[in-house]
Amino acid sequence: MFVDIAKIFIKAGDGGDGAVAFHREKYVASGGPDGGDGGRGGNIVFLADTNLSTLADFRYKRKYTAQKGENGKGGRCNGKKAPDLVIKVPLGTVVKEAGTGRILADISDSEPVIVAKGGKGGWGNTHFATPTRQTPRFAKPGMPGESFEVQLELKLLADVGIVGFPNVGKSTFISVVSEAKPVIGNYHFTTITPVLGVVRMGPESSFVMADIPGLIEGANEGLGLGHQFLRHVERCRLLVHIVDVSGSEGRDPKQDFETINSELEKFNPELAKRPMIVAGNKCDLTDDETVEEFRKYIESKGYKFFPIMAAIAYDVEPLLKEVQEQLSKLPPVVRYEPEAAPVISEDEIEKQDVRITKNDDVYFVEGEWLLRILRGINFDDSESLQYFQRVLISSGVIDALREAGINEGDTVSMYDVEFEFVE
Repeated sequence: MFVDIAKIFIKAGDGGDGAVAFHREKYVASGGPDGGDGGRGGNIVFLADTNLSTLADFRYKRKYTAQKGENGKGGRCNGKKAPDLVIKVPLGTVVKEAGTGRILADISDSEPVIVAKGGKGGWGNTHFATPTRQTPRFAKPGMPGESFEVQLELKLLADVGIVGFPNVGKSTFISVVSEAKPVIGNYHFTTITPVLGVVRMGPESSFVMADIPGLIEGANEGLGLGHQFLRHVERCRLLVHIVDVSGSEGRDPKQDFETINSELEKFNPELAKRPMIVAGNKCDLTDDETVEEFRKYIESKGYKFFPIMAAIAYDVEPLLKEVQEQLSKLPPVVRYEPEAAPVISEDEIEKQDVRITKNDDVYFVEGEWLLRILRGINFDDSESLQYFQRVLISSGVIDALREAGINEGDTVSMYDVEFEFVE
């Protein structure tokens, strides 16, 4: 079964906890704190696997969790970093945050992509030693790893997409111009999975062509097989629209052409602007007058027209040369850039739940909502710092610290951020 969309939950590993330990050695008085830091949690990494062609495996396993980093130890020994969890997907998979649709990654080459980062390891008590705090009996826990419910969408990486009604000869065409071997039969929906083929035009000239399963009227609304495959057209730089000019299926070729174009536009208006070449197939089943009439109709729409007989590879060469020429002038295959997490505006920030614990004169502040804020703060930028300060005031963190008894000069520890409290 071809599956090109799946939803899974991913969680990067939490960081290991820092250690509370003290140096104990004969003849060494007051050895002091020597607790090591925790190790970083494992990242969730997506990697393209050219041996995969569907997302079917994700129907059976829907939760992926990376390992936690090792806890710190005495003797200033830091915990080990946890290994990354690598998730293999087909080339062309787009990873989106399920709730918002925000693009997290586009797995379009052989480079691994970190989608969820592992949490940083917590500091051992060594970090908290000061001239006035010589025996800190506390350490930081590791930070939680990022977690998302993600939607995986497979969008084929092809230069050319072949579109058209079922049984117009798309599979036959790709089989004669490339080494692709789709199942071909004289019945509707022969092709139930997209087929990729490499068309070689010379020693150092080739392009990838995709046979998109047949579309019908209403495909953009889920009718037929088209709805689940329309997304594969989105990346294509050029479309080849194959029409049965003979009307052998009892349909009007002109109406077929308009219907498919309408379905593409309804699914994604950008597709209506995509360069297109029209190929009139099954010319041997009709007369020259019908073919010429259809040619004039297509050319009046501003498209180039090529009559072909795909079954015997008749006149496909001029069509391929035109495809090659147009591709040389077009930008590369679309690649989707990751989208930054939305910044929470100050107007949206209300009083939030916050947990404050005190050890000596260090106030530890925790709250899951704070993690999202901290990931968007650039502590080297003054405007970002001012925004952070306003967030702490409007969310009630400053008031909560005052209620906990904080004094000026005391240390505030907020996950991997530390600062002195100033009134």
